[in-house]
Amino acid sequence: MTKLSAVAALAFSAAAGSACAQVPATNPMPDGSRDMYVGLGAVSAPRYQGAQDSERAALPVLQVQWSNGAFVSGMRAGIHLSRAPQVEFGPLLEWQPRRDPEGEGGDFDGVGTMRLYLVATPQAALSGNRLAGMPAIHSRVQGGGFLNYYLTPDWRFTSSLLYGAGNARNGMKLELGVQRLAIAFDGQHRLAFDAGVTLANRRYNMAFFGVSESDSFASGNPVFAAGGGLKDARLGVRWNWAWSPSWMLTSQVQATRLLGSVRMSPLVERPTNLTVSTAIAYRF
Repeated sequence: MTKLSAVAALAFSAAAGSACAQVPATNPMPDGSRDMYVGLGAVSAPRYQGAQDSERAALPVLQVQWSNGAFVSGMRAGIHLSRAPQVEFGPLLEWQPRRDPEGEGGDFDGVGTMRLYLVATPQAALSGNRLAGMPAIHSRVQGGGFLNYYLTPDWRFTSSLLYGAGNARNGMKLELGVQRLAIAFDGQHRLAFDAGVTLANRRYNMAFFGVSESDSFASGNPVFAAGGGLKDARLGVRWNWAWSPSWMLTSQVQATRLLGSVRMSPLVERPTNLTVSTAIAYRF
């Protein structure tokens, strides 16, 4: 693949973790070299997947590729092992951010007092925040692998399998998608498109969308058992505007629709979420 393909795959490292970071395309380089982008911007994303309200936050952008195939792209890191031009595969790590119910029922010095308060008064009913009283989901490193296949030089099928999400570290998700790599126009502008679906095991969906009896008692949400299977579908577009060989403006819009059993979770306020982000990046 060319460096234009790598630019088209430039991924965001959103603090909310809502944007789906893609594995960058293979970028053949001289031994011992690297290709690196860093930047800063802003993102508007739902408080959590399925939330009614959105939050705005600073957006760090990072993508690095080394000549040995190793890469860091947003919250993902891995290694390209394939030497065939039509296939990409290798190990993959992804950082799962913490999901915090905005301090409601969070970690306080007076833990015993807080728990008594939660038992006495369901927090979701009081605050209108459906995560209030629900346990926080701690940040985790998920491990797995990726496999991409080029249908044509401009289109590739993407897939990744990751395990280790949730507080019990037993959540697993499979992401399948198709990407249209960089469409160049006017010399400085490039568009890229992607669409896909996510499947998850029952333990993953229970961690993020389920409500146990104890959770129900503390939060006021009804008990809900999420099943495994299809979790969501997504559609995104990315626009890169290169001002010079070193500077670029990169923007992305992604729509995600919850599907399957998680769509019916009492934690879901809106099944369709939109994430919008833009950032200035510098190429080293």
